[in-house]
Amino acid sequence: MSSLLASIGLLAAAAGAASAILLPAGRLRVAAMLAALALFPLLILGDQWHAHQIVDLRDHPGRLVALGVAGLAISAALAYVFRRWPILLSLAIVAALPFRVPLQAGGDTANLLVPLYLVIAGGVIASAIESWRSISAPSAGPAAWLPRVLALVVGLYALQTLYSADFSKGLQNLCFFYVPFSLVYGLLRDVSWDRKLLTLVVWVVGLETVAFVFVGSIEWASRSLFWNHQVIRSNEFHTYFRVNSVFWDPNIYGRYLALVTVVATSVLLWARERRAMALLTTLIAVAWLGLFPTYSQSSFVALLAGLAVLAALKWSSRWTLAAVGAAAVLGVLVVLLAGGVSKISVSHINVDTSGRANLVSGGIHLFAQRPLYGYGSGSFPKAYREHVRTKKAPVSVSHTEPITVAAEQGLLGLVGYVALVLTALWTMAAGLRRRLSVARAAVLATFVALLVHTMAYAGFYEDPIAWVLLAMGSTLAARVTACRDTSAASRRPAPPTRRPASSRS
Repeated sequence: MSSLLASIGLLAAAAGAASAILLPAGRLRVAAMLAALALFPLLILGDQWHAHQIVDLRDHPGRLVALGVAGLAISAALAYVFRRWPILLSLAIVAALPFRVPLQAGGDTANLLVPLYLVIAGGVIASAIESWRSISAPSAGPAAWLPRVLALVVGLYALQTLYSADFSKGLQNLCFFYVPFSLVYGLLRDVSWDRKLLTLVVWVVGLETVAFVFVGSIEWASRSLFWNHQVIRSNEFHTYFRVNSVFWDPNIYGRYLALVTVVATSVLLWARERRAMALLTTLIAVAWLGLFPTYSQSSFVALLAGLAVLAALKWSSRWTLAAVGAAAVLGVLVVLLAGGVSKISVSHINVDTSGRANLVSGGIHLFAQRPLYGYGSGSFPKAYREHVRTKKAPVSVSHTEPITVAAEQGLLGLVGYVALVLTALWTMAAGLRRRLSVARAAVLATFVALLVHTMAYAGFYEDPIAWVLLAMGSTLAARVTACRDTSAASRRPAPPTRRPASSRS
């Protein structure tokens, strides 16, 4: 694929994704979603046209046709199911979030959310059929700043891919993550998150968590993993044994369990039925048992952050903040006293953090070289190898989301990232203390936990859970605002009626 054609297609796909986020429900938004859905696999196919996996398919066109037919058939079947039972679309998206399939792309192993992509395709097709058959006017979407900032972030990432030091990587990130996840946001932004749907979401997440922990327990008992040779080799040199269940990385597995624990704790804190309390307590215990053998320090910290948010909402924000500050000071003192102040050095920190200190310092160095616009979207691995280290290193990101954004996108991208995070937190937390909603509290606490985890393991924009939380947070906040406006209008006194002129005397 020529660079000009790829650039045009990339911008068109980003425009469709941004339209899916911004436009209200209707034919125009569906058309944009269909365009984005069709463009992102074509862009990937063109970008990887000379990769040996695509060459194998080109040499055997029957396989390519069979894969295409199978994908269309599965998407069409899902579209039929979603049109007949609309509630299943949201549940299918939530259920598909953890499942990744390792595929080769660009010379590296990419863990792609193939099941989620199929669900997205089915949901977009179902929405297209429903929209074209409907004769009603498009309904207004949630009027908030969050979708505007999110659409701006998607557009900015696409523009900064055009000059990226690794155009192919930026294109892959846009097509594998930004575009399909924007469609997820578009599909979920008009969902009515009522009690029935939210209860079913907790059931789906809970059952999947039990299954994942069961697999992880088998790994821990047998001292063998199903995949990821890097973790397998790492376990051979450590005194402890890390498990990853069906996830590729133990840290991502730990992140998922931490988020599930926060969700279950949110519901438990305001639960009233004994049966629900018993089930939620069991789920939390199971998730904790699965979290421990991951040895993911970032996941434990993320869990504590989410629980701190819940404590502030349930009891006192002032005392919670004091407790968090005291715990932070105590942690620093323990580190200093245990290792000795004189022994603390960059090299020691780098070893203790599995090389992440070098990645962070390298990312800061890249940002200092191009502070305004960075090296371009997706450029961190290549720029790090070329400008920080002379030998090839297995680098993907800095493991700290703001550092990765700063190195790749400069101040432009960093301002967009900070604006998105602050807008999301403001949207999710606005009015929550005055009018408590368990669903909104769970979304806020889970989002904070995810945000904290990305400070030590990155993967904010690349995690579909973040986009689902953004969609839920925006929709739930808009519903509260609409209810408040309706209530205020009902309390407003009616204007006095004028008496007819003929009745005056």
